[in-house]
Amino acid sequence: MPTVYIPHGGGPWPWVHVPFGTKQELGSLRSYLENLGTIVPETPSAILVISAHWEEARPTLMTNPHPPMLYDYDGFPQESYSIQWPAPGAPELAARVRELLKINRMPTADDAERGFDHGTFVPLKLAYPDPKLPVLQLSLVTGLDPSLHLALGRALAPLRDEGVFIVASGMSYHNLHAFHASAASAAEAFDTWLQTAVLAEPAERDRKLAQWTKAPSARAAHPREEHLIPLMVAVGAAGADRAVLGFSGTVNQLKLSAYHFGSSPS
Repeated sequence: MPTVYIPHGGGPWPWVHVPFGTKQELGSLRSYLENLGTIVPETPSAILVISAHWEEARPTLMTNPHPPMLYDYDGFPQESYSIQWPAPGAPELAARVRELLKINRMPTADDAERGFDHGTFVPLKLAYPDPKLPVLQLSLVTGLDPSLHLALGRALAPLRDEGVFIVASGMSYHNLHAFHASAASAAEAFDTWLQTAVLAEPAERDRKLAQWTKAPSARAAHPREEHLIPLMVAVGAAGADRAVLGFSGTVNQLKLSAYHFGSSPS
């Protein structure tokens, strides 16, 4: 199975009016996400999502067999708080992830109450509108250390041979205080660096991403890096697979990119 890093957009944007992005920009992103499932060679046994919207002190796994919805956004129309995407949970996959992390001497925790946040249900409701596949969320780790998350991804890599589609969900540009066209040059500078880094050969890719704060406009693009760090998990799980640019677009003229590992562009 491939592993991917995708932009999930802002809040419940595909289903309500949002005050950002042109129709063309949002349509392009929506089309990309709707076709995300076409990059996998066969139907996944399950989907493992690492969302920018969940951080814990140690890698934490959702264990509810019927996860609820988590509407982790504010200020959107009322109908956005009744969106449903009742995918089954994946307790068996959670046990397998726990085993892999234990082998790699990484502590874990469980959360039987947490539901699908919008970093999960927005892109997957577009890609898989019929929610039949088991879905598991795995948290980021507090502190957002890039090297730790690269190692986390490496520990998860065997899942790819077990039919699990690993989806890292974030945004390659995420500065909500400068989410407008006047920041386009900073977004462009960081996106150019990021493409060069991610498309490099694997050893160089890992080295560059571990030091991402040295990139041009790094902190202008990510004042806080929770939307970038899921990329490190996808890269770690990629192993020796080279990346391809899966999506390149804009929202508010700000560059956004997606990357696929172990696949051709969709």
